[in-house]
Amino acid sequence: MNNCIVIIPTYNEIENIESIIRAVLSQHKPFHVLIIDDNSPDHTADKVVMLQSEYNGRLFLEKRTKKSGLGTAYVHGFKWALQNNYDFIFEMDADFSHNPNDLEKLYDACHFGDADLSIGSRYVTGVNVVNWPLSRVLMSYFASVYVRMITGMKIHDATAGFVCYKKEVLESINLDKIKFVGYAFQIEMKYRTYSKKFAISEVPIIFTDRTKGQSKMSNSIIVEAVFGVIMLRLKKLVNSL
Repeated sequence: MNNCIVIIPTYNEIENIESIIRAVLSQHKPFHVLIIDDNSPDHTADKVVMLQSEYNGRLFLEKRTKKSGLGTAYVHGFKWALQNNYDFIFEMDADFSHNPNDLEKLYDACHFGDADLSIGSRYVTGVNVVNWPLSRVLMSYFASVYVRMITGMKIHDATAGFVCYKKEVLESINLDKIKFVGYAFQIEMKYRTYSKKFAISEVPIIFTDRTKGQSKMSNSIIVEAVFGVIMLRLKKLVNSL
């Protein structure tokens, strides 16, 4: 059995889904892909089903009944991946903001390097973001600065959603206690990994904003991240994380 699974949450990604699946499954390393679809009205899941016969045993679909947030989608995928004995578990967006060619870099950092969690980082070597307005670049960059100040983590891109976990990391975390769904979910997972003394490595990537489909960013997600970081730090201080 292949030991690498790439989890891709989707909601209304019909314009991207076939292309991203083909791009991931055409990599030199034979990754598997798990799509977590939140009952997309545009029939994203139907396209995945059509492709499953072509990629028999490499492409999997979990279809949920409603849109329930990025964090819960990944938790669902993590549990599925652990139940199916994958050793390296990836998070990746469906919109090509994460380059499938960088998957092997994340894998190498965990498999050949010392990392237990490798992060595709937009900021570890400067600002490597394409097609974002300056306001969003600044918001994202300073969000990570803020996270470093509050948590003490030496991570340049705390909100990154392009990562690889060794299974031991996810097995050590009580996934049922994960509370957040947006940016704060990404921060929470990294902070729980950091708190358990696992090794974290940042791999420089170039992040390119989506050209098809609509962003899922909202003000509520930003607010959750700002206050969620403080909550995580307080929980750590009282040993309840």
